[in-house]
Amino acid sequence: MWQLRVLVAAAVGVVAIAAVAQQTVPMRNGIPVAPTGIVVPPLGAGPFNYHTAEGQDIRVVVVARGLKHPWSIAFPSATDMLVTERTTGQLRVIRNGKLDPQPVAGVPMVRVQGLGGFGDVVLHPQFATNHLVYLSFTKAAGENKAALAIARGTWDGHALTKVTEIFTTADTGSLSRLAFGRDGKLYATTAGAQDNAPQSPMSLAGKVLRLNEDGTVPKDNPFAGKSDYKPEIYTLGHRSPLALVVHPGTGQLWENENGPNGGDEINVLKPGANYGWPLVSLGRTYPGPWQSKGFSKEGFEDPIVYWTPAIAASGMAFYTGAKLPKWKGDVFVGGLRQGEIPGTGHLERILFNENMEELRREQLLTDLRQRVRDVRMGPDELLYLLTDEDDGAVLRIEPAN
Repeated sequence: MWQLRVLVAAAVGVVAIAAVAQQTVPMRNGIPVAPTGIVVPPLGAGPFNYHTAEGQDIRVVVVARGLKHPWSIAFPSATDMLVTERTTGQLRVIRNGKLDPQPVAGVPMVRVQGLGGFGDVVLHPQFATNHLVYLSFTKAAGENKAALAIARGTWDGHALTKVTEIFTTADTGSLSRLAFGRDGKLYATTAGAQDNAPQSPMSLAGKVLRLNEDGTVPKDNPFAGKSDYKPEIYTLGHRSPLALVVHPGTGQLWENENGPNGGDEINVLKPGANYGWPLVSLGRTYPGPWQSKGFSKEGFEDPIVYWTPAIAASGMAFYTGAKLPKWKGDVFVGGLRQGEIPGTGHLERILFNENMEELRREQLLTDLRQRVRDVRMGPDELLYLLTDEDDGAVLRIEPAN
């Protein structure tokens, strides 16, 4: 009996020690305050050379720098790039590898608030003939509020002209990714991280929207004509979508979005489908408990790729060129930070089989520690990245030889 009491007392003591062994983590607005132990070195002049997993040796070239938190990139010509700056509300142009010191004239008025500001820039599918450029941004919606807006204008090689706002919603004040589908329709993402709005059919927050090129609603949208749904809705149940691209083979739309603490995901979009947020998630809430009791549920679409710990996924591109042949068909996703640790931004490469089932993934450029906000394939069949930093840069990935 004495030995039993000793064992029980010892066990209780272990439990008591375990219960108080964890550090108290400071919180701000219900979110753990991020640590600051990793010092991010300034981005060097480059180029940087790397061996990679598939035997694809690469060189990373710093094309341009001096951008303020760049968010999106587009290629109106073989020599020019258009880049949005989230925190300045400016559109910049890079010509033959040099950043024009003067911002592009003609852009709409942007309100930088919270995670809002200047967002995506995409070209119309017939840009070569109509020169139309589409922009997503947040604008003032009252004294202390912002609304999401989409505008389009004509690019004359130096400025935007005939800029017209074609769509706006006050349901969200966060930024949107834009993409044109093969059907010629304009698709736009909206954020819905904070409440149950992503599940509400009468809210445009936490959705992917489907619009005509002039911002009106297509008559064949999944919920068009239904009085209990907003007609713009294409898919529901999204948290923070930060990439939207078209699969080069199937034409399906692929979207990636941030989970909370873990649970970042890539989704293949189906008309009218529900992707679960906030009822189903592969992540934890920021204080620690799981977001949902289960990770999958009937009636909700599962992701085809997920990250736990999260990488703060942002930007995505299919590589379809010939310059980096061992990466052909792979998907590239930008990461802002991994596992809630600042200074861990990088690029990820995902290899799929013919059924678009993941086989393996690789982390790239981890030593640079840059927040990779966007990734695109350029007209030269090379990969271009944007680093979301105070001194943001455009990086180009090319063959090492």
